Amino acid sequence: MSHFSQIKTQIRNLESLQVALTDLGIDWKSGSRVVRGYRGQTHTAEITIEQGNGYDLGFSWNGTEYELIADLQYWQQPLSVDCFLRKVTQSYAYHTVIKETARQGFQVAEQQKNEDGSIRLLVQRWSA
Repeated sequence: MSHFSQIKTQIRNLESLQVALTDLGIDWKSGSRVVRGYRGQTHTAEITIEQGNGYDLGFSWNGTEYELIADLQYWQQPLSVDCFLRKVTQSYAYHTVIKETARQGFQVAEQQKNEDGSIRLLVQRWSA
């Protein structure tokens, strides 16, 4: 019986996910690797985060989005699973917006981090 949990996300861009994890100070490894779980069970993921207890977590492509893969019984991160996913998702969304608006010719004119943790961006584009 597998102990792995597969938690759906809205994360679809690997590059933005990698930048988000780096921004959060998370040490991750890229490429198809094995996530280690209970009693030697494994699951393949495109991003792997090793934990000090020998059990990993990772992000695996399910054909639509990247799912968080982990044996939650052995979760050993400084944040709860929900808080971890919220922080990763916020950073991912930030980088996705910055990348897409830059692609469309916009630049960040103003950026503000609010007390509640949200980020306010003002982008602008000059036309000739």
